[in-house]
Amino acid sequence: MAVRGIRGATTVEADVPAEIQAATRELLQEILRVNAIEHFEDIASAIFTTTPDLKSTFPAEAARALGMKQVPLLCASEIAVTTGMPRCIRILLHLNTDKPQSEIVHVYLRDAKKLRPDMQSAQ
Repeated sequence: MAVRGIRGATTVEADVPAEIQAATRELLQEILRVNAIEHFEDIASAIFTTTPDLKSTFPAEAARALGMKQVPLLCASEIAVTTGMPRCIRILLHLNTDKPQSEIVHVYLRDAKKLRPDMQSAQ
């Protein structure tokens, strides 16, 4: 069984804990849905990043609220690139799976769709 990475990103309008939690939950649920992930034990780990303008809460709290209590989660800050997208939350989910890389679906929601216009994701 391989470990595959699943990328995702979304944005929020403001640095408000409830907005960050809701956007992260929406993104996680869509990643889980389109990749048919039914068991959290298949998730090896997840890394959550936020742009430096988001600092009111940890996005990983949304994963815990969904039931990912045993999954190792890590939050970090994106580097402050001057041309980077503001108020952006990114996820890199590591999944234990037999699926080939070509079957993995990456998800970009809200303004984050602009990050990967080359990628057909579950939007």
